[in-house]
Formats: sequence, C-alpha cells, structure tokens
Amino acid sequence: MKIFAAQVEEGKEGKDGKPSVGPVYRNLLASNGFPSVDSDLNTAWDIFSMSVQKYPGNRMLGWRPFVDGKFGPYVWKTYKEVYEEVLQIVSALRASGAEPGCRVGIYGANCPQWVEAMEACNALSLICVPLYDTLGPGAVNFILDHAEIDFVFVQDKKVKELLSPDCRSAQRLRVMVCFTSLTAEQKEMAVQTGIKPYSWDEFLHLGKVNEMEILPPQPFNICTIMYTSGTSGDPKGVVLTHETIATFVSGVDLFLDQFEDKMTVDDVYLSFLPLAHILDRVIEEYFFRRGASVGYYHGDLNALRDDLMELKPTLLAGVPRVFEKIHEGIKKALEELRPLRRRIFDALYKYKLAWMNMGYKQREASPLADLLAFRKVKARLGGRLRLVISGGAPLSTEVEEFLRVTCCAFLVQGYGLTETCGPTTVCFPDEMCMVGTVGPVSVYSELRLEEVPEMGYSPLDDPPCGEVCVRGKTLFSGYYKNPDLTRESIIDGWFHTGDIGQILPNGVVKIIDRKKNLIKISQGEYVALEYLENVYCVAPIIEDPQVNVSCSSCAMRRRHQKVGILEWSCWFIPGTLFTCSATKLYPLRAEECS
Repeated sequence: MKIFAAQVEEGKEGKDGKPSVGPVYRNLLASNGFPSVDSDLNTAWDIFSMSVQKYPGNRMLGWRPFVDGKFGPYVWKTYKEVYEEVLQIVSALRASGAEPGCRVGIYGANCPQWVEAMEACNALSLICVPLYDTLGPGAVNFILDHAEIDFVFVQDKKVKELLSPDCRSAQRLRVMVCFTSLTAEQKEMAVQTGIKPYSWDEFLHLGKVNEMEILPPQPFNICTIMYTSGTSGDPKGVVLTHETIATFVSGVDLFLDQFEDKMTVDDVYLSFLPLAHILDRVIEEYFFRRGASVGYYHGDLNALRDDLMELKPTLLAGVPRVFEKIHEGIKKALEELRPLRRRIFDALYKYKLAWMNMGYKQREASPLADLLAFRKVKARLGGRLRLVISGGAPLSTEVEEFLRVTCCAFLVQGYGLTETCGPTTVCFPDEMCMVGTVGPVSVYSELRLEEVPEMGYSPLDDPPCGEVCVRGKTLFSGYYKNPDLTRESIIDGWFHTGDIGQILPNGVVKIIDRKKNLIKISQGEYVALEYLENVYCVAPIIEDPQVNVSCSSCAMRRRHQKVGILEWSCWFIPGTLFTCSATKLYPLRAEECS
C-alpha cells in the first residue's frame, strides 16, 4: 500500500477535560521539517513583478469584448502591458491620498481590471478587500464599514448597489473607480455622497500625469482581508499576510515538481469562480508565478461551454455543481445515442476504469477507448484540458470517477478554507485510491484530528475520525477586529475547521461530516438546516419542511445513521438554490453515506 503522508507525532488520550487528539501528519516532502521557501519569493508583489521580468511578452489576462451584440474572441494583455497599467493605478492612488495600510475594496465580477487593482494594492502596500459580486447592499454596507475601506474599484453593474440608500457606509469612501465608465447620473450621485468618481480611463490618465514610485510590502504586512459568507450574522474577515500567500505558492511549486507533467507558460486557466473566493485567487497567483495565462469567462455560467470552446483552457477549477452539470450533459448526450453505441461506450468505460484501478496512468490505461469515445468528451471541454480541480464542497464519487475516466485529463479534489489560504489537502493525479477523498496534507501544513465526544467521533478509534485541525505556515493571522473568535478558532496554534474528517491508513483525508449542523451545498455555500426549517414553517403552504441535499455530499451522514432513515423526502423550495421537485423521494441507505 502506498503511503501519502508522514506521521510526525503520536496521538494523545484526552485528560483534564481536554479532548483526545490523533497523530500529527505532514506531507512526505515535509516529513523532516518544512522545506525552505524560495528566498526571492516573499510577497504577493514578488510573484507578479518577478514574472514581468521573466515573461514580459507572455499573454497574462484575457477577456471577450462584447461587439455587435455578441461576445467575440479572446483579447489579451501581456505581463508588460498589465504591469504598466498597474503602475498608473499606483500613481493615481497615491495622487488620491492612498498610503500604505489603507483598505481598498474590489467589488465586481472577474476581469483584468480586478487583477490590476489587486496588483496595485500589492505594489503600494495597501490591503485588498474583495467583495463577492453577488453581495447585496446590506453585506456591502457591513464590509465597507467593518474593514474601513477608503477606496473602491467597482464593476459598472454594481455601482447602483454601492450608491444605494441601504449602503450607508459608502459615505466613508473617498474615491470610486469604475471598471469601465460611469453615467452622468452615477457621477452626480457619487459626488453628492462625498465620493470622487472616476471611469477606468480617467483614473489611468490621473496616474499618467502624476507618476509616483511604488512602495512594496514586507512579508509580515497584511495582503488581503477576505470576508467569508458565513451562515448567519455578519461576515468574518480573514486576514492573510503577504508571506502566507507567497509560502502557499512555493508549496505548489514543490508539490507539482513530483509529477512528470509540468506546468508551462503555454497553460491557460479559465477563471469563473469569483476572485473573492480563495481557490480562484491562489490558482491565479500560481499562474502568474509561472508566466501562464488566465482568461475570464464572459459572465454567463449557463453559456460556459462557449468560453471553453473559444479559450481552450488546460486547467479548469470549479465547485461540484459545475462538474455535475458537465456529467449530466454527457449522460444526456449518451441517452440520445443508439443502443449499440451506448453499449460500446459502457464497455470502453469499464475497460479503461479497470486498467486505471490496476494502477495504470489515465493516458495509458486505454488509448483505444480515448480515441473511439472519450476524445469527444474532451472536445466538449475545449480539447486541451489537462487538469480539473474540484473544491468548495464534496464531489460525488460517481461524478469524480466518471470524469476521471472520460475527460482525458487529471481530475483531483482538494479541501481547504479561506483561513488555510486555499487547499490544505489535495489529491494526486492518477491515484484511483483517492477517489472520494480530498488527498493528503499540503507541503507547508500539518493536520490532525480532535475528538468530538458529543458526536461519537474519536481520532484514536479505528477508523480514526474527528474534527480536522490545521497548523502551519499558510494559516491566516486571525479574524479582523474579532479577537474572541480568533481565540475560539485557533487553540494552541491549531485552527479548528469545524469539519469532521477521517484519516485512511495511507494518510489520505476524507471529509465525512460537519461539527455544527451546517451543510455545504454543491455551489459552495453553507446552509443551516434548522434555520431554513424555521423560515419555511412560517409559510402557510408548507406543513412539514424537510431540508436536505444530495446523499453524495455526505453532509447528512450522522443524522441518517443515528435515526436509521432509509428514505428521505427532499424539499426544494422555488427561489432558493435548490432546484429539484418537492415531491420526489430519493432512496437512501445509511451505509451509502460513508
């Protein structure tokens, strides 16, 4: 049996009111201590500025302009072109009164302007505060006030939200820069609120006529405050330093060096997860590190296939719902085939899967099956895909196995939080023993399980189960302006994630439950079940709400096992993220939820 993690400390029985803890695990590359970090890579600004020197003419940021009523082919900016605009933004910010340590909000969908604003923050030692483009005035109002944001870069579609009467904290803003342009009415509203408004071109021009030097950050400086959505109450601001992000990027370098397939400057990432989400942020940082290209989707997830065919990416990352849709689309296409062709597809699928389960690499398991059947699946994903990453919530074993076989690319799951600066575990490509798991611990992290007696989980049992706790060099500094919550979450240097994990004999981690009665749906959002039940009970048309998600997420494992439910009525309320019929019964056996 292959071992994928090193045990560096023994577990301990609980005493004096303290819970039992399991053994401490590290990545095999860190079994004798964490490796040295690249001495030239100390901040997020180093990641970008070093690549500008190495790869000035490489394509960096791409987008699809809207011309004549439709989206055209991708247009690109090189590393040098992006750098020059970043310097103009830096000069404009300094001319507007920005000083190191000021908080700068970025509110809108992914686009080159988003990244240029972020890199300007890095160059000037400002603190970048991303705001999800799905946030309404209430959440925006809270974050503007809580983070004490002075300057904001905003998408044209979000200016209305920002200047809404419900967003009272906008009055504290000094400067607002639109990704494109502002209407005369919007400018007037901003001026009346006390904000100096700029279109994108106006702000770049301000920088051109007021050239000033950059003020690069130190490793210990705060790079970003990322607000997590949470389940109720106010969002939590996760503080990440420049050193934390640079260390994570160094860890990815070391991790990928183990494998034959190397990343190159020709790799292309299709970005559609929000840049305010830690997974997309760290993937883009790593692509910038390697001088590779990032192309942004045109804004409509339902038409994502158009972007795939136009961009032809080599890396795709998303939440499970995206891959479930891909799986459903392929299955639907198969149903339309003649019975004989379906049987041939099924036979080729089983044949290739069998060889992969015996240890053969995906590309070597059955070239004939790839040629006859699966190259068509790869073509539907652009034709050049080499790696698929699923994160944000558990991906069902069925979908993961199917895509590993049919998409002719590596597919891996990972597990992490904003607090861990992205993936703290990640699967290995071509290791079928990791299907249904989230892989071993990452290079600069340590992981252990802690007893949860009220739920019956012990890290000293067989199999060892408990709350996943993480320690290491890529951990957040704390929650902004919330020392009590920081002390509650980080105990003796260990961050308590709230997720229940199981460590397999080969050192691989499997997420099986949630400590609090929350579940994370396939879109990556948390849902509190009792809260939903209480809300929908008020509606006169609902007599007995029962809220659940698909069995594949394993989020209801403990409830199923404890009450012996064999069948669960799934209610999906119109207007929410749930989409299925409220009357359909899904057969469910408790043992299937393991």
